[in-house]
Amino acid sequence: MRVFVTGGTGHAGSFVVPELIAAGHEVTGLARSDASAAALSALGAKVRRGSLEDLDGLKEAAAESDGVIHVAHRQDLLPAGGMDAVAAAELPVVHAYGEALAGTGKPLVAAGSIGSPGNGRTLHRPATEEDPALPVRDEHKGTLRARNVVEAAVTGLAERGVRSSVVRLPTIVHSTTDAGFLTTLIAVAREKGFAGYPGDGANRWNAVHARDAASVFRLALEKGPAGRYWHAVEGEGIPFREIAEAIGSRLGVPAVRIPSDELVLPGYFGFLTAVVTLDLPVSSLITRRTLGWKPVRPGLLADLDNGHYFPAA
Repeated sequence: MRVFVTGGTGHAGSFVVPELIAAGHEVTGLARSDASAAALSALGAKVRRGSLEDLDGLKEAAAESDGVIHVAHRQDLLPAGGMDAVAAAELPVVHAYGEALAGTGKPLVAAGSIGSPGNGRTLHRPATEEDPALPVRDEHKGTLRARNVVEAAVTGLAERGVRSSVVRLPTIVHSTTDAGFLTTLIAVAREKGFAGYPGDGANRWNAVHARDAASVFRLALEKGPAGRYWHAVEGEGIPFREIAEAIGSRLGVPAVRIPSDELVLPGYFGFLTAVVTLDLPVSSLITRRTLGWKPVRPGLLADLDNGHYFPAA
């Protein structure tokens, strides 16, 4: 297949591109800068210069492809406009893909969030792939839930003859190039001298190795039914306290309870305060059965032993 990929130089995307190429697909990646173009070429992809703001260019690229994987988003909008601005900028991109792919049956696979269907406290069970993204209302402005409109728009394209689906990514996507929540937690623990966890730390976060996540995108592209959600998670969830204890043991610092108080939590977790208390148990049974996916890379706690997260001084 000729596959058009956005976000191919980001953390997840940089694993998606080689995963596709290794499976025999021809990949063209969107590059805004010379540096991104060089990175895509190094991964073995062809390069299409452009940006997410160029909707006509995106429609043309999608129409010329046999399928699209969309992993990019306007991260530059976060500091000033938050998730509302990111979602508002991404919706026209999805609509552009829809115009280009409507009635073709071609696949569009987009990245989503494992928290979009709700959490353990609202569902009272692990979320499954059959749980749709929760609707976005006025009270959800400024929250992570604001981007749910993008996921709903992607799956909604199934009604227009697009084989569209969403790969929900977990809180932690770990790898040797990880620069996400996990590396931030490690940096904070190193700075503070202890690894904190909120309250009793029983709330669960989920994880997946970036290479295993990449295979979900490929499988969804190749054979995923339309209008579906997929869960790229290695297990139902890991108690936050266990993650903090693992970080602490590798840094040689204690794991310490941080009271779940809205005035206390920010003092330790900073901008992560809004997410550290989330309880996000999930199931990936449908993804495994339908797509034949099986994670094979080390799990999160094992991957922490590989050295790249804690380089020798």
